[in-house]
Amino acid sequence: MMADTSELMSFDEFIRHWADERGDRLAMREEDRFFTYAELEERTARVATALLAKGLKKGDRIAWIGKNSDIYFTLFYGAARAGIVMVPVGWRLAPPEWAYIINDTKAKILFLGKGFEAAPSSMEGLLPHVEQVITDPEARAMVDATTRAPFEAAVPDDAVLQLYTSGTTGNPKGAVLSNRNLFALRKHSSQTDLAYTKWDDDEVVLVAMPCAHIGGTGLGVMSVAAGLPAYILAEFTPDGFFDSVETGGVTRLFIVPAALHILLQHPRCATVDFTRLKYILYGAAPIPLELLRQCIQMFKCGFIQNYGMTETTGTICMLPPEDHDPNGNPRMRSAGKPLPGVEIKVVDAEGNEASTGEVGEIWTRSSNNMIGYWNLEEATEKTMTRDGWVKTGDAGYMDEDGYLYIHDRVKDLIISGGENVYPAEVESAIYGHPDVLEVAVIGVPDPKWGEAVKAVCAPKPGATIDPESVISWARERIAPFKVPKSIDIIDALPRNPSGKILRKDLRAPYWEGYERQVN
Repeated sequence: MMADTSELMSFDEFIRHWADERGDRLAMREEDRFFTYAELEERTARVATALLAKGLKKGDRIAWIGKNSDIYFTLFYGAARAGIVMVPVGWRLAPPEWAYIINDTKAKILFLGKGFEAAPSSMEGLLPHVEQVITDPEARAMVDATTRAPFEAAVPDDAVLQLYTSGTTGNPKGAVLSNRNLFALRKHSSQTDLAYTKWDDDEVVLVAMPCAHIGGTGLGVMSVAAGLPAYILAEFTPDGFFDSVETGGVTRLFIVPAALHILLQHPRCATVDFTRLKYILYGAAPIPLELLRQCIQMFKCGFIQNYGMTETTGTICMLPPEDHDPNGNPRMRSAGKPLPGVEIKVVDAEGNEASTGEVGEIWTRSSNNMIGYWNLEEATEKTMTRDGWVKTGDAGYMDEDGYLYIHDRVKDLIISGGENVYPAEVESAIYGHPDVLEVAVIGVPDPKWGEAVKAVCAPKPGATIDPESVISWARERIAPFKVPKSIDIIDALPRNPSGKILRKDLRAPYWEGYERQVN
């Protein structure tokens, strides 16, 4: 019988526990590299030792640019054991975006994943705080060459992870997450009868979403908490997924609906034996009914919709398998019910709790709520109340059975293929184009990606806007997934009496016939 781990609250506690409890069991696999829990404990202790020997101390930041990797997770867990904070930076971002995040963290060491060795040259002269750059082979050699030494372990409320989430002001904000944020909710789930929050002893977790997202790194954390193996893919690919099921014994994973659609179109999909798959967790968008039908028929497993955000350390609300009806039902439009230990309320414009069925802003309170935004006291105070609530910026309502329905996005966030895109970032990239006087960016329905980025531009007097020119201009300044897929040109942007752009008016024609303004 597996030991009770509900009181464990830190990476150091979990990793030492599983090394004692099941040291010879597999902890992590990537390609042909396999590590047991005993090896993981030893290697992460060496990482903590090596980082401290380089002069880092509890609360310092290290940064990673790269795809998912066993060495990334080894560095993250080792740093976390000593209270050194890992900052994974999105590999799909543009070099100026990399530089902004790394400078914001004041990271002293920058680690580079395989294939990103040239990244510093694209940021030459822009990284004044970085004292050392360490590549993938050098990081592995560092772990192998270090002799472990005693270190002071981080405690539950110490920060261990900093994930950047795009902000409405144009610059991303670093959400600071502690050991407790990452592990404490498990205690509540262990005391319930919800089958999908329990783990069998033979399970394997697939880590395929990007590590700079809570949906990527968070899956690695889940595997450590459960004492089970993480099967790591550098990035999501259909063949990588199929191999993980066929040869890696994967039983559950997190994925976005757009990726499910890609899997179903792949010729290999129909030949794979999916009998070990137990649950597919998905998020960033509801699942279209026809896609769900096809997925249930193909994968024959339980589907769970996850709702959460970086500031809530990921999932706070789940729509369980029993509410996924291939014939359709009203609850499939919901985000599900709060997890055990999570409070959710809907608040009206005056700050009062809304009545059942009334739309307002969604607030949440739990041990999952972040410590705050890194070095942004004012932004933290706007997002977090003194009594512990996080204002999500999403609008929605609760029904009489406690199910949460997302109605709209207060902050205008666009989610395209699981990637967060804030209009302000894209608008900032387009401003400065010689022919553009003003621009507003909106999300429009897209059958493959859920939403697509569209820019609505007004020309300068006497100028003519070439849509392809605007797209090329943006592509040089921001990550490809943020670049508008299409450009609309109008004489002037609609504004209210105070001058604020009326995005809802711009979005309305595209969302006609949809039940909500998110896809």
